[in-house]
Amino acid sequence: MADYIRFDWAMKRMLRNKANFGVLEGLLTTLLEEKITIRHMLESESNQEEEYDKYNRVDMLAENSKGELILVEVQNNNEFAYFQRMLFGTSKLVTEYIKRGEDYQNVRKIYSVNIVYFSLGHGSDYAYHGTTGFRGMHDNDILQLSPFQAEKFKVDTVSKLFPEYYILKVNDFNRMAKTPLEEWIYYLNTGNIPEKSNAPGLDEARQRLLLDRMTKDELAAYYRHLDNIVILRDNITTERAEGRAEGRAEGEARGRIKEKLEIARKMKVLGIDTVTIAGVTGLNESDISAL
Repeated sequence: MADYIRFDWAMKRMLRNKANFGVLEGLLTTLLEEKITIRHMLESESNQEEEYDKYNRVDMLAENSKGELILVEVQNNNEFAYFQRMLFGTSKLVTEYIKRGEDYQNVRKIYSVNIVYFSLGHGSDYAYHGTTGFRGMHDNDILQLSPFQAEKFKVDTVSKLFPEYYILKVNDFNRMAKTPLEEWIYYLNTGNIPEKSNAPGLDEARQRLLLDRMTKDELAAYYRHLDNIVILRDNITTERAEGRAEGRAEGEARGRIKEKLEIARKMKVLGIDTVTIAGVTGLNESDISAL
């Protein structure tokens, strides 16, 4: 099996090139379940790369053939407020891509695609889709567009006017790839593309994202990136293990103190003096007196 470049690295260095748009278009077409053609890549305040972000996260902002905005983010590091970050990213784009005084009907449709390599939230699936809808508080009905609005905005539901969010929890994928989306998740998870995979964009990935297409310098930088990812994940694993160990130690210490206090309480009921109780249990006389 051929060796392919990890998707997050390709996002940083390769997929912004128009010649390679087909790879990302294939993923988006598979995920959004409609043909996506990228018109061009855009730059915004939301996707400026900082030093810390070089191996931690990747933002890519694309405009499709319908003028809609697609924000793609790859996140390697655990971030407990990631949901709020998704909200911030789309909110920023709403305001960046409308001119002051421009009519609200010109607010751009935004898709937020988030590829995360950590455990985000609590759920059993590996792919999630979020939309905004309005449900009646008394009649439980779904608020619909008026016929005029549907004709004016060229959509059939209110939710299609709002940002849509997609979350791909790559590390949670542990099954055989049977659908086009699963073929993509398998590649995102393993970096491998089985010969039988035929999801949109994967054939382009086979041609464009081969390791042996990289120059010596590019390959060195790529391997440094992989090393950083390993170090990052090791640090997270170590921090979690140390946290669990410290938690266990603190719990055991509290348990021992509780046990000593219970012994001291029983000795006190028997009329044993405080000095003797302190000698037996190791507790302070003040703590024993407070019992």
